[in-house]
Amino acid sequence: MSSMKQIALVVPVIAAALLAGAAAAQSTLPGSSQFNPPPPPPPPPPKIEVPKVPQFDAKPSYNYRPAPRRSYGDRVSKCLDDAAAAGMTPGERATYSRSCAQQ
Repeated sequence: MSSMKQIALVVPVIAAALLAGAAAAQSTLPGSSQFNPPPPPPPPPPKIEVPKVPQFDAKPSYNYRPAPRRSYGDRVSKCLDDAAAAGMTPGERATYSRSCAQQ
């Protein structure tokens, strides 16, 4: 064989070896090891629920329960605050708060 034919056969083999080595070197990220496990798959997307749309011809529903009554201490405190805001004297506040809290 001539030296040109030998070179023509050797050059593609060397080029293929270099390309294979470069491809293997690029398969890992910079700063990581080839022995690290692959990252976990991304989490599933959030579940999207369609909100309930009120119907135009539907009958409205009402809550007929009365609101829960506040405690006696809370009512007295509110009545005392109201009396003080109205400018009553301490004696008037006491009388007003007793009658107001009973309602």
